Amino acid sequence: MKKNSLTVAKMVVSAAEDKKAKNTIILKISNLTPVADYFVITSGDSAPQLKAISNFIMRKLKENQIRLLHYEGKPETGWILLDYSDVIVHIFSEEKRNFYDLEYIWQEAKRIRLLKREKILKEGK
Repeated sequence: MKKNSLTVAKMVVSAAEDKKAKNTIILKISNLTPVADYFVITSGDSAPQLKAISNFIMRKLKENQIRLLHYEGKPETGWILLDYSDVIVHIFSEEKRNFYDLEYIWQEAKRIRLLKREKILKEGK
């Protein structure tokens, strides 16, 4: 069964939070661009943490038969992109997140209110 893109985005949030990601947001961009339905943007404090966050997201989504289409970036550059078709995940260092400022660029996008962790996990299954 194909999971809807919001469910996938929430699964990403849950996985990122398991690795102590910071300031995680979901932006609904489907009404602004055909590229994807959602961006998930999150941050980590170090290259090892960025790697841990990205690896854990990839593992959790693979366990749920959600296929990664493209991986770009490296932890040591401060930016990793995971493309899951309708959901694109940006994992930044704080410095790179402030530099690229996707929240400002996509300020017209609707922010999806993140639910309490227990609800995210229930909806993600």
